Amino acid sequence: MCEFNIILDGQKVFSDVIYAKVEGNTVTVKNIIGDSKEYQNVKITEIDVTTTRLVLETIKA
Repeated sequence: MCEFNIILDGQKVFSDVIYAKVEGNTVTVKNIIGDSKEYQNVKITEIDVTTTRLVLETIKA
């Protein structure tokens, strides 16, 4: 299985992610043990299975 590291504005903020959902400007992610985090005012800029990275970037107002 492929678990992703969440990178937000260049920093690793969450790991072992197996689920991600985008709703408007909010991205909700869950890891393999069921913990979840919600990131607001962000967009997904990259998903790389080879390096297991899901990259988020803050949306500038």
